[in-house]
Amino acid sequence: MAVTPRANTELVAVAWLQGAAGVEPGQVATTLPKDVSTWATNGFVQVPMAVGGSPQLHYALREPVVQVETFAVNPNSGRPPWGKAASLFELLVDATFDEARMQRTLTLPSDLQACVMTAHFLTEPRRMPNDDSSYARYAADLQLHWISL
Repeated sequence: MAVTPRANTELVAVAWLQGAAGVEPGQVATTLPKDVSTWATNGFVQVPMAVGGSPQLHYALREPVVQVETFAVNPNSGRPPWGKAASLFELLVDATFDEARMQRTLTLPSDLQACVMTAHFLTEPRRMPNDDSSYARYAADLQLHWISL
C-alpha cells in the first residue's frame, strides 16, 4: 500500500510562518540551508521540531507547540548580527496578532490544505549565544491550533 500524503505539523508551521508580512519566499523551512549566501541578506526562519502539544481526543483539531528559530549571519565578519535576527523574529511575533492571517486556508505541498485557527508564542524570543558558526540565532515556542482540510 502506498502512503498517501497528509498534512502534518511541520508543513503547516512552515506554510503559516512563510505568509508573515516581510518574510520572503523560501525564507522558512525545517532545515537551515548550508549555502549561507542564499540567506545572508534577509536571514532565515527554521522550524526544527515539534516540542509539545497534543491532538484533541474527540475531534480533528491539532494543538502542537513548535520551536521556531531565526538566523542571521555576516559572511565577511565573525560578529553575529543580533539585531537582524531579532528583527526577523519580531515579524513572526507580529503575525500572531494579525487577525486576517487566522482561519484561512493554507496550501501545502502535494496540494494538501490546512487551516490555522490561532497561533501564539508561548515564550519570548530568546538569544541563543555561542554558535560556532558566528550565526545570530533567536528561538521561541509557537503554539498552533490547526485542522486538515
